[in-house]
Amino acid sequence: MKYLTLKGVEWDESADLKEVASKCDVRSDLYEEARGKYIIDRDVLGVMQKHAIVMHPLPRLDEITVDVDGDPRAAYFRQAKNGLYIRMALLKLLLVGW
Repeated sequence: MKYLTLKGVEWDESADLKEVASKCDVRSDLYEEARGKYIIDRDVLGVMQKHAIVMHPLPRLDEITVDVDGDPRAAYFRQAKNGLYIRMALLKLLLVGW
């Protein structure tokens, strides 16, 4: 947060996800600290910006409900697919080279 302040970035911290979901472009959490506090469900999607993106490294536990999966803003399955291709490319570089 100090870095953001030094760079002139406005930021705010809240314990209520619904309060800030309509203002967020990016949300980053430390998993253990945030686990159980924030759950993204249809209600949260309802107040999020239309251009917002829901990202998650997977596997999910209770942070995102399954009813979010069909929303076009849910990017976590695309993330996982892209991660597969990246890992395949890295393995090729390691095993075969350029």
